[in-house]
Amino acid sequence: MNHKFKIQNDLLLLFSIVLFWSGSFYGQSIFEYKGYLTNMESVWLKNDSDVMLLSGTAQNRFDFFIYPMNNTTINIGLRNIIEYGNTVSLTPGYAKFITRDNGYLNLTKSWKEKNSYVLYSSIDRLNLFYSTNNFEIQLGRQRINWGVNLVWTPNDIFNSSSYLNFDYEEKPGSDAVRGQYYFSYSSSLEYVYKLDFLERITSSLMYRFNVLNYDVQTFVGMMEEDYVFGGGWSGNILSSNVSGELTYFRDKENFADTTGQLVASLGWTYTFASDFYVHAEFLYNSTGKTGKAGGLSNLLSNGYNAKNLSPAKYSLFGEIAYQLNPLVRLDFSGILNPSDKSFYLGPFASFSISQTIDMLFAGQFFFGDTKTEWGDYGTFYYLRLKWSF
Repeated sequence: MNHKFKIQNDLLLLFSIVLFWSGSFYGQSIFEYKGYLTNMESVWLKNDSDVMLLSGTAQNRFDFFIYPMNNTTINIGLRNIIEYGNTVSLTPGYAKFITRDNGYLNLTKSWKEKNSYVLYSSIDRLNLFYSTNNFEIQLGRQRINWGVNLVWTPNDIFNSSSYLNFDYEEKPGSDAVRGQYYFSYSSSLEYVYKLDFLERITSSLMYRFNVLNYDVQTFVGMMEEDYVFGGGWSGNILSSNVSGELTYFRDKENFADTTGQLVASLGWTYTFASDFYVHAEFLYNSTGKTGKAGGLSNLLSNGYNAKNLSPAKYSLFGEIAYQLNPLVRLDFSGILNPSDKSFYLGPFASFSISQTIDMLFAGQFFFGDTKTEWGDYGTFYYLRLKWSF
């Protein structure tokens, strides 16, 4: 038997044993769930084509929480998705790309693939969590968020996610083992060991503490082919929040022959009394380009991770948001590559129709010359309805 399937079966067996044992001991398990159903219609106007690409995504999500015994939680997150339209039919290899599971265990199943639609399911949370007074351990597919900033997170070496992927609010998980020990309310030591679908290892030890009312974190470990060293911090200056994080990557095989790569980001946030919110970030990539960054080809070839948050050497982000009333929120954000002069603009308007139904109008507009970071994407329009339960 393939060792991946053996581990997957052993993990499912462990979950079954815990559930059976707890049911015998307590008579019943405590069970909770939540979820939502969304439908998002989108229009993509490509720069190099006269074809208007129309697509839709209908998504049903369930989050199950089972409390089989004291201090223990089982979390299962399931997404059922159908993607349809001519974006699917006109994009070569779309079904294969969208259903690829990047975890060590393949927990994504394609049920039906046709020329104009793809129906699939994905488990992005499947973990067992146990905690005592000072110690906690989590085993399985889980979200591990080491980032400090909101947009660019060089410290998030386990499961980075692009700011532009707004429709996946929960963000992907990692197949990992995570343990954390708390020395005090503000001081802890955390270790994570992760495997991906190529059996590449990412593991790191992080120490968190508080000094002068600033939350600080430092870590050392490895991310796939690199050794990593990094840290971050967050605190208030006057009435605003300032945060920063940096990670240094050094190739394991050629440690003495390379200078490594430094990725760092700095963030600033201020909320006015009138529910007016502003946020700004700066990203630095020591190996990034100062000429045309060629963003689309770079993303497809290298993927998105803490080492490749942007192909540019410098990037700027800005966001303005306003809660117009309890039912309407307006948001406008932008990203600029100051070197190749390409940029992104994103207007969003969300409406609360009822306590359980929300509607979102959004646009993603990309500007720039060909081969620049943002110049090859075109224009996107979105309309999304969401029912939460």
